[in-house]
Amino acid sequence: MIQANIYSLDVIKDEVRELLRQELISRHQSIYTLRCYIPSRDWNQIESELERNDFLSRDHIVDLIGKEEWRED
Repeated sequence: MIQANIYSLDVIKDEVRELLRQELISRHQSIYTLRCYIPSRDWNQIESELERNDFLSRDHIVDLIGKEEWRED
């Protein structure tokens, strides 16, 4: 049996933070940019979860992840 991945908003945000950490995306790009890094079979589910939480594909990634806290090294 094939099990579908379940993406909560927290899981999506964690994935986005990791892409930012790896410098694959920028905070100023649109959320739609994430489509390049997410399997196409999962995109509809992710997009639906984002829309349920009032995020649109044209919104900026920074709107999704919110304000980040920086710790001193």
